[in-house]
Amino acid sequence: MLFPIHVAYYYTVSTVIIPKFLYRRHFIALALSFILACAFFTCCYRLIEILFADPYLFKQLKPLNPGFKWKKIEGTISEQFFNGQYMIHALEQSNSIIWGGLLIKFVGMWYDRKQMALNSELNFLKAQIHPHFLFNTLNNLYALTLNNSPASPKVVLDLSQILRYMLYECNTDYVPLKKDVEVIKNYIALEQLRYGDKLDLNLKIKGEITGQQIAPLLMIPLIENAFKHGASEMIEEAWINIVLEVEPNAIKLKVSNSKPLEKHQGHRSHFGKIGLANVRKRLELIYPETHHFTVHDEEDLFAVILHIESISNVSASSKVKNTPIHSSFTKLTVENKGL
Repeated sequence: MLFPIHVAYYYTVSTVIIPKFLYRRHFIALALSFILACAFFTCCYRLIEILFADPYLFKQLKPLNPGFKWKKIEGTISEQFFNGQYMIHALEQSNSIIWGGLLIKFVGMWYDRKQMALNSELNFLKAQIHPHFLFNTLNNLYALTLNNSPASPKVVLDLSQILRYMLYECNTDYVPLKKDVEVIKNYIALEQLRYGDKLDLNLKIKGEITGQQIAPLLMIPLIENAFKHGASEMIEEAWINIVLEVEPNAIKLKVSNSKPLEKHQGHRSHFGKIGLANVRKRLELIYPETHHFTVHDEEDLFAVILHIESISNVSASSKVKNTPIHSSFTKLTVENKGL
């Protein structure tokens, strides 16, 4: 009997008063509207009690106790309506359910707005990666074309594959780990074309990739940073070690590189670079409680360690059988053709 009052009260507040006054910041009108709605639906609640609910309850209880008398239904309709005690009770009952529902609605609105803000920030951070990576790779291509290197067409092809991945396949929250690793390999191959025998590069991948999912473009800025600030700033004896340990639901990436003995003028700390700061921020947003990201800045080497303890994995039924990835250190060598 009282349910229609709760429904009408809730939707009046949630679909009329709040959008019309709260969203537009008309706070005085909002307060007056709340007071009027509260008074109106409290009176409606009390009238339903007097006319329908209380007589029905009394009718059901009377046969159980023929001598039963209920003070609440004594007097005329107006006397019952203006009884302060029962009017306060109607005020409490009509508002408790409604404001409980509105509280749930506000929590849902707050959560949706928070998610929208997080998604906007993540999209902004991902957008920073594209030009940052592109500029560095174009510099590599420029160096090759200056020497009329026959490797230039391959660089263009590999770069187009990487950019296709970044532009069209990274617009989701998670991507297959296998695909991300393939892009990393392509990027390393591009860099190896640039440095040739001047760089001692070692890559090691442990474990099997069997359907794991990861947030896109988290690992490549760490590797890119090693090339840009490890190999490019050293004249000789440059080295980079990359170790990726893959488990069914976790990964650990270790990237270390040599450092120049003397810092160039205006040299800044590695962690001040856009790529690493970007990675740290994205990790805080995507894996707030399940990641460890450490930086070791020593005199002769720089290293970062990324450990994500919980990554998503596709169901066993949808897994594709993959060829196990080799787990021994492999020397990446490319024929040096006048680079």
